[in-house]
Amino acid sequence: MHGSRLDPPLVGECFTQEKWKGEMIMTRMIRIFDTTLRDGEQSAGINLNAQEKLEIAMQLARLNVDVIEAGFAIASPGDFEGIRAIAERVKGPAICSLARAVRADIDRAWEAVRVAERPYIHTFIATSDIHMKYKLKKQPDEVVAMAVEAVKYAKSLCPEVEFSAEDATRSDWDFLCRIFREVIAAGATVINVPDTVGYTTPEEFGRLIRYLKENTPGIDRVFLSVHCHNDLGMATSNSLSAVLNGADQIECTINGLGERAGNAALEEVVMGLRTRSDYYKADTKIVTEQIHRTSVMVSTLTGVQVQPNKAIVGANAFAHESGIHQDGILKNRLTYEIMTPESIGIGASRLVLGKHSGRHAFRNRLEELGYVLEEQELEKCYQQFLEVADKKKEVTDADIEAIIRGEIAVLQDIYELEYLHIASGNTTIPTATVRLRKGEELLEEAACGDGPVDAVYKAIERITGIALKLKEYNIKAVTGGKDALGEVTIKVSTNGHAVTGRGLSTDVIQASAKAYLHAVNKVAREQLKTAGDVAEPKLKVDI
Repeated sequence: MHGSRLDPPLVGECFTQEKWKGEMIMTRMIRIFDTTLRDGEQSAGINLNAQEKLEIAMQLARLNVDVIEAGFAIASPGDFEGIRAIAERVKGPAICSLARAVRADIDRAWEAVRVAERPYIHTFIATSDIHMKYKLKKQPDEVVAMAVEAVKYAKSLCPEVEFSAEDATRSDWDFLCRIFREVIAAGATVINVPDTVGYTTPEEFGRLIRYLKENTPGIDRVFLSVHCHNDLGMATSNSLSAVLNGADQIECTINGLGERAGNAALEEVVMGLRTRSDYYKADTKIVTEQIHRTSVMVSTLTGVQVQPNKAIVGANAFAHESGIHQDGILKNRLTYEIMTPESIGIGASRLVLGKHSGRHAFRNRLEELGYVLEEQELEKCYQQFLEVADKKKEVTDADIEAIIRGEIAVLQDIYELEYLHIASGNTTIPTATVRLRKGEELLEEAACGDGPVDAVYKAIERITGIALKLKEYNIKAVTGGKDALGEVTIKVSTNGHAVTGRGLSTDVIQASAKAYLHAVNKVAREQLKTAGDVAEPKLKVDI
């Protein structure tokens, strides 16, 4: 029976009808497989904790992605726990774990996702000559046998099983047809064609997809997926070319995060299909109004800033400075905008909030913005809102979203900032006095530094005994005007591990202190959690 959990619908049945310029066109529904929490987190310098992963996964569910690849279960205990927490709490999308084509990986992946509403296992093995010879040191027949065994075993556990041919675009096309035929017969429900090193071009990749569709027995019974990397800047183009030639699923990440130059950006492929549905005859189920919020959340939690001229979600994506452009926009927005800001979730506030606004109005605005908080979280955010409202005439939606991002992350902090005093000037040695609360205990220290921020960080280090090496420091204005909120994002390292911290305040020194304290609290919580044990290093793969 098509549509049941054990028998996904045939690809050819996933159509809708749309009207374009007065004519009805058949639109294929393309599945979106989001791998922000697996491939995206493998970006250099990104290290999300389990709570941050859960927060992103819940937003991906609101975005309405079809599959969330939550991690690589066997990589580390932390990855396993993160995947399992997502599987337990996130409803709607399939929850997936990556696994190499070996039983230990598959067992661990199944253990992590089995509690999900829709469990999903993604197993892979390399198929290019260079990978088989130098990395796997195996003959093609051995690789096929390993793939078949892995898929059979995974399918005995899980109803949805994806098989990926790592480095597919540098593999022999007929060998791909052979291995795909065998794993389909073994029970795979999704076949994935990764451009692992971003080597292919749109026309070439389109021909490969078409060749696989025409020469692989049984491929009409499964979803054909693509996973493109952006090493040559063509990940989005390659993914859309694959759709034109019959692909049913695109694997992508928020903001294009991923190994090296990243992956195909979800926002680009989704809005490309949506805006040019007349050309691609395809669309997705993505709730595009959630795109902006998701992009901001991922940027904030990972500490990776979105470049201003980034397509769809960049700060300048809907900005117009040219006089000719401005004139055209004022006369008709279609002159220079092919999509509206509202279509990705950028809209004007409908309710002005200030220091006299009560909890009811604050809660109502949060719900309009798509945030549903528990009472403890709501009260913490409301108190921060009042502090901001005392300093600003009007609190904007951007302010509120920044408060949410900043406050939810620190509900379980070990150290809290109680007091901060800075002495600084062009003829004064910068000095900071910092008082922190740790439970019922108040701890205070003073320190000098090269500047006020450095002095604050040294004082916090003296109090906590946690030494962090500052690698990156970024500050930006969240909103406009002289009373704008400043958001500081830092990256620090400790024992070879990267940690991200962020802080928010109308005072940039206080925001800097909060950012550093955020990172310190992450390290302190991890030290308590491991109780002296050395964390197992993560195993990272690139497909």
